Amino acid sequence: MNRLPVVTFLFAGLLGLVSTLSANRGRDVSVARAAAPPKTSAEKPEKAAGKLVPLNPSGTVLLDKGGKRLLVKGEVVLRQGLLEMLCCPKQTKEHESVLSVDAQAYVIHTGLLALGAKAGQPVRYFPKYTPPAGQRIDIFLQWSDEKGKPHRVAAQEWIRYAIHRFYGADLDKLPAGLEIPRESELRYDPKHHELSWYGPMKENERDSLLALSKDAAYRAAIGSFFERSQPRQMDAHWIFVGSSFFVDEQTGERFYEAEQGDLICVANFPGAMIDVAAESSGSGESNLLFEAATDRIPPVGTAVTIELVPVFAKERTAKPKTGAK
Repeated sequence: MNRLPVVTFLFAGLLGLVSTLSANRGRDVSVARAAAPPKTSAEKPEKAAGKLVPLNPSGTVLLDKGGKRLLVKGEVVLRQGLLEMLCCPKQTKEHESVLSVDAQAYVIHTGLLALGAKAGQPVRYFPKYTPPAGQRIDIFLQWSDEKGKPHRVAAQEWIRYAIHRFYGADLDKLPAGLEIPRESELRYDPKHHELSWYGPMKENERDSLLALSKDAAYRAAIGSFFERSQPRQMDAHWIFVGSSFFVDEQTGERFYEAEQGDLICVANFPGAMIDVAAESSGSGESNLLFEAATDRIPPVGTAVTIELVPVFAKERTAKPKTGAK
């Protein structure tokens, strides 16, 4: 596996940039909280509130200090399939990411710090599962269609919960006399006491299966399969977890893990720079929680500007207590 070294002078420059651009921000950072995806006020792209400052030689990462956002130029590389990423660096994980960008992850990390964003910590699986934590980052996508019409949407609109997967429900035993049709996707595992279904369930399939038994537990499982297997837009938001470092034991060099592909994730990875604020397994294709919403994504090769907007808590002044009972 190729790893890109993050050398000392890059971090020195990063810290200098953060110090210069963020000295007077004076705002409290909000922690990750469950919330609905951000809403877009218009289809037209937002205009820069001030001068755009390029953070890399190719100009694919632009700091909009006045607009309190970071702009990253990328392109669509995938429209159909299960996802691990919303976005990855070029030539890394394009086979499981909707977008790729010709930029290094540490540059994007730098830009977020310059806006005053604070990194949390990536997911941990050992010694026990600890969910990812960090500051909320709202993400918007800008592009123009084949007629030149500009669009701007919340990134969640391009992602939906995976429906071509297995769904399971605990069931002590099959109802007496019930025989599962051979042609059905319904299965029962007597060893693990689990009823399962694969893929999206249609209304007529649900009704046929419900007609097989009046057992309450069985009927609840069928209803659950139907509801969970319908197309649903992603409703989780993203958080700035900050990735992690790998140290080469032989050379002592430090490497920023997100350079390997884990830039903006929809599956929890310890190397993620920005992760989804939901428990979303990255252990095996069959366990992936999200997939591309094909009908909403423009053609492969479409240029897309990714807006990263840190969300800050409003300053609050605590009122003194009166002491009255």
